Amino acid sequence: MSQDFNDPNIKDPRPSSPVVPVRLGLDDKIQFRCRPGIACFNKCCQNINIMLTPYDILRLKNRLNVTSAEFLENYATSFEMDAHGMPGIRMKTKPGSSECQFLTPEGCGVYEDRPAACRYYALGATTMRAKESPTPEDFYFVVKEDHCLGHFEPRALTVREYRQEQGIEPYDEFTKEWRDIILKKRSSGPTVGAPSQKSMDLFYLASYDLDNFRVFIASPFFHDVYDIEPAYFQKLLTDEVELLQFAARYLKQVLYGEKFISEKPDAIEKRKKRREEISAKQREQMRKDMEKEIDAPE
Repeated sequence: MSQDFNDPNIKDPRPSSPVVPVRLGLDDKIQFRCRPGIACFNKCCQNINIMLTPYDILRLKNRLNVTSAEFLENYATSFEMDAHGMPGIRMKTKPGSSECQFLTPEGCGVYEDRPAACRYYALGATTMRAKESPTPEDFYFVVKEDHCLGHFEPRALTVREYRQEQGIEPYDEFTKEWRDIILKKRSSGPTVGAPSQKSMDLFYLASYDLDNFRVFIASPFFHDVYDIEPAYFQKLLTDEVELLQFAARYLKQVLYGEKFISEKPDAIEKRKKRREEISAKQREQMRKDMEKEIDAPE
């Protein structure tokens, strides 16, 4: 059954005017269809504000045949998701415009790999955790913007059917654990406090810069600490979806202490020793640099 947000126990996640304030489940029906030839076709792509998930970035960077770092630099912009500066990523628009950079006269230029937000439209989706509930709950709502004529198309289908039709399911599945991190951060509020800059940098690396995260887990530092079965580690190096999900579990372990990855018994000692070695090398390099400055002719 659908539920009205007028219920005092339910908080409206999207209070802005285009949102129809009715909470929908997977088997509730909507009336909507977007198609080539409809008068408003591509209107929603001309004024975007699309937040990208890690799986969105994975699909798009492979579509464009660029590295994750190149995608972040050339096709995306960063923003702060909360007051602590937790980094988020948005799709970049065309210069001097709010239009999607991938919009062409024929429609979406990356349609097969379009982000989850584009696939969901004109549905919205959110996740909430009630105070008494140990698990978060997903629900959906309709977004009716003035320009969109798809709501007048004579077709009704369930939310579940719409999600299947739009290929949303893998996007939600492969991003679920990452969304859990965001939800935990938001629901904890001030009790967690401001994360360190190192934590923010790690969150950015593991969430968005997957190619460099792969380099990170292949480093001696990582292997000094974590005990990963060799066959599984090889899979992480070759299967990007597996690596993406591993990255979310790694973040949960580092940020919230949830144990997913085995640590080596002597991990603390090895980590301390490696840091001492790095510090010694840095001091030695500083000494050599100072000697060069002293010996350099005036």
